[in-house]
Amino acid sequence: MSASSHTPDAERTGSAFMMTTEHHPESSTYLGFWLYLMSDCLLFAGLFATFGVLGHSYAGGPGGAELFDLPTVALNTTFLLCSSITYGMAMIAVQEKRKHAALLWLAITGLFGCGFITLELKEFVHLILEGNGPQRSAFLSSFFTLVGTHGLHVTCGLIWLVTLMFQINRWGLNETTQRRLMCLSLFWHFLDVIWIGVFSFVYLLGAM
Repeated sequence: MSASSHTPDAERTGSAFMMTTEHHPESSTYLGFWLYLMSDCLLFAGLFATFGVLGHSYAGGPGGAELFDLPTVALNTTFLLCSSITYGMAMIAVQEKRKHAALLWLAITGLFGCGFITLELKEFVHLILEGNGPQRSAFLSSFFTLVGTHGLHVTCGLIWLVTLMFQINRWGLNETTQRRLMCLSLFWHFLDVIWIGVFSFVYLLGAM
C-alpha cells in the first residue's frame, strides 16, 4: 500500500526530471551562444574605439577619401544585406519543414557571402599593391584590423553554413540541425549589424 501510494509522485518527479534534462541542452546551447555574441560585441567595440582614435593618424599618407571606392563598398554591403534576407527565407523554409527549399536558400546565402569576401579581398590586395598596407600608417593598421576581423568572421560563418548544409542533407531538419541553424542565424545577422557600423563609421565618414 505504501509503495503504491508513492508511485504517482515518483513518476511525476521522474517525468519532471526527464523534461528538464531534455530541454537543458537546448537552453544551455542558446545561453552559451549569447554569451559568445556578447564577447564578440566587446571585441568589435574595442576595434571601433581603436579606429576612432587612430582614424586620422595618416602619417603623411592617404586617408579614406583617397583610398575608399564607395560604389564597390556599397555593392559589398548589398551582398551582405541580401544574404541576411535569404537566410531569413531559409529559416522560414525550415519552420515549414521544406528541406530542399531550405538548402536552396542557404546556398544562395553562401553565394552572397562569397561575393562579399571576394570584393573585400580584392580591396585589400589593391591597397597593399599600391603600397597602402597595414604598416603604412596607424589609420591603415586599424582599418585592416577592424575590416579584416569582420571578414574573418564572415569566412567562419560560410564554413559553418556549408557544414550545416551537409548535415541537413544527411540527417534532415531534425531538432539538432534546427538549433544549429538558429545559432548561425543569430551569428549571421550580428555580422550584418557590425558591417552597417563599419560601412557608416569607417567608409562613409572616412570618405568625407
